[in-house]
Amino acid sequence: MQTHLAPQYQHTPEGQQAEAILRKCVHCGFCTATCPTYQLLGDELDGPRGRIYLIKQVLEGEQPTRKTQLHLDRCLTCRNCESTCPSGVQYGHLVDIGRKIVDEQVPRPAGEKAVRWALKEGLPSPLFAPAMKLGQAVRGLLPATLKNKVPEARAAGQWPTGQHARKMLMLGGCVQPAMAPNINAATARVLDACGIQSVIAPEAGCCGAVKFHLNDQTGGLEQMRRNIDAWWPLVEAGEVEAIVMNASGCGVTVKEYGHHLARDGAYAAKAQRISALTRDLSELLPELVPMLKNRIDGAAASKLAYHPPCTLQHGQQLRGGVEQHLGALGFDVATARVEPHLCCGSAGTYSVLQPELAYALRDRKLGHLSEQRPQTIVSANIGCITHLQSGTDTPVRHWVEVLDEALAAS
Repeated sequence: MQTHLAPQYQHTPEGQQAEAILRKCVHCGFCTATCPTYQLLGDELDGPRGRIYLIKQVLEGEQPTRKTQLHLDRCLTCRNCESTCPSGVQYGHLVDIGRKIVDEQVPRPAGEKAVRWALKEGLPSPLFAPAMKLGQAVRGLLPATLKNKVPEARAAGQWPTGQHARKMLMLGGCVQPAMAPNINAATARVLDACGIQSVIAPEAGCCGAVKFHLNDQTGGLEQMRRNIDAWWPLVEAGEVEAIVMNASGCGVTVKEYGHHLARDGAYAAKAQRISALTRDLSELLPELVPMLKNRIDGAAASKLAYHPPCTLQHGQQLRGGVEQHLGALGFDVATARVEPHLCCGSAGTYSVLQPELAYALRDRKLGHLSEQRPQTIVSANIGCITHLQSGTDTPVRHWVEVLDEALAAS
């Protein structure tokens, strides 16, 4: 696709990056067929091809409008279109650029600004944990819209105390320790059973995705730098062999630190190194399965339906590993037979900002998963887990928690 950048974008990094991405686009429309919002709304401008056209217009000098902003806002950034695209268009990076440029030119209503500010400042804040604890204490009294965002309180269990020669860094995350603390503890216990010690750097926090995708890209980049600073002494000293992520949304972001900080002279090389060391927890499964097989084979009798998050299967391009390797350990696990690629509607803060679309996608996803008649639904991202649980009585958990329970029962 030929693009003639307006003068104000010709020499900016964002303009040049966007132009390089747009050159790959042949406007074939394959992406439209797998776009969740296009499936729901049937509007070309609510699919990747239409949004690319809108971004191209803005880069060529056309004044964006509130309508332009709304169509870009409705994108989940699920990156399903990247899995479908035959030309390798990096749509996720392009829509980040488009949203930033449009938001600089199109003012948002005061109420919308306030909600977005509360999300980007509140979710990564130290105050989030006590606020969540209070919400869980009065959960039964909350209105449905808030109750959906407050999972029932669950204990984390013991963190393993064993010391091992093999060590891996683990990102605690911003909301996961408060909403589902057992995910991190279960991860540490499973890795401990395989002779791997989990290390958390206290100074590390939110991966940066929340602020970055709410168009506080400066704030998001600062959080990325802070995490690099927290991890770098252990990485530089060779004390850890990998950085393991048990939230796929964080994983895809940290794997792209090298991209986001490529023009930062002080952090570019470090960011590339951090991204190269980062591995989703599912990527460790081929190594863990032989060590766990004799300990839990046949111990998992319950039927599991697995929802692979978009940040895993599209953002990180990791597919098929979790159900395959859990199956090798004796679990009865399957993905949805229909639309396993489709987003559940969580998408970070999307379920708060676009609730009507998010709940429609949630119910569509749960309908497909329920056909498996599972005893438990498992996923790999705290957002997906919380969002899906709000629409079903079937327990929704991280797959590592189920693995941890089977290990404990053996």
